[in-house]
Amino acid sequence: MPSYSRLNGLLASLAAASRTSLEGKVVPYMVGEWLAEYDRSTRSSDVVTVTLDAFSYLFDVENERLIAAWGVSGGRHGGARDKSRMAGHPKAGGNLYHRGHAIPHTLGGGTDINLVPQLGRINIGPFRAMEKRAVKTPGALYFTYWAYRKRNDQIPFRVEQGFLQPGHPAEIRRHAN
Repeated sequence: MPSYSRLNGLLASLAAASRTSLEGKVVPYMVGEWLAEYDRSTRSSDVVTVTLDAFSYLFDVENERLIAAWGVSGGRHGGARDKSRMAGHPKAGGNLYHRGHAIPHTLGGGTDINLVPQLGRINIGPFRAMEKRAVKTPGALYFTYWAYRKRNDQIPFRVEQGFLQPGHPAEIRRHAN
């Protein structure tokens, strides 16, 4: 698991919530933590960063899976959900799994790269509270990090969900998947 040992110190050093300070200091640290863990569990990868709208995604092209997603909350997104596009996304893991959003739709997360096989009981259970908090807190950094056991796994075994505000301790929840 990423240790995030320096995270609270970084957040405490930021006097005010600003996209520039979060993206310039906190995000590079987080990406480094995620990639260090991912490299320990994956023999070969081709990781790229993709930015769509206000959110960024670490995606392993070689293993065809999402590693992490993050962005600064802009508040509630009022756009319609693209249900037909979401329905066309492959569903892995059987009936226990949803096509979970790494970044919630209500925050502006789309489909395609943003959809991950997620246990339904997590997706509509404990995951939802932090998603709602991110929507209600413009300026906060919201992230998800998806951990895989083996190189070819398409279903993550764990997801870390984070809510970060300058001047406040990091809130990170780990969910079995």
